[in-house]
Amino acid sequence: MSKHAFYDFEFGILKIGYTDRAIVLLKQAEQIDADNEPSALSDLAFEQIRAYLKGTRKIFDFPYELHGTEFQKKVWNELCKIPYGETRTYKQIAAEVGNPKASRAVGMANNKNPMMLAVPCHRVIGTNGALTGYAGGLDMKKALLELERSQAAYKEGQ
Repeated sequence: MSKHAFYDFEFGILKIGYTDRAIVLLKQAEQIDADNEPSALSDLAFEQIRAYLKGTRKIFDFPYELHGTEFQKKVWNELCKIPYGETRTYKQIAAEVGNPKASRAVGMANNKNPMMLAVPCHRVIGTNGALTGYAGGLDMKKALLELERSQAAYKEGQ
């Protein structure tokens, strides 16, 4: 059974769902909608999210589990391969999971991504380069991409 912890962060409230073993949900929330039960594990995940948002962390190493259909898991695993500071299109992800015509299905899998930020669906854009749907809203998606690009560019300039 999952417990939940809520934290204030740059984009409102971050809801973290967890079990005894792993984080199972990272989601922007409008309000606290469950018992707030922070733990050492949820605190660890939140500290890593904060470091990411400050530009001092590029990968997450807290334990997490993905629960979804086989197709969703395939898409989410592919998203985790997109390097920090880079983007891919829905069409590219569809091709990588072996179904080049499944761009819309990739979009739906992104929409169901339970691990905002850790599974970087914000790095997926439209074929024309347009920012398209994101659970945290397009302003958040734009901010995350700008953060990553600026950090990646800064690293290259060193």
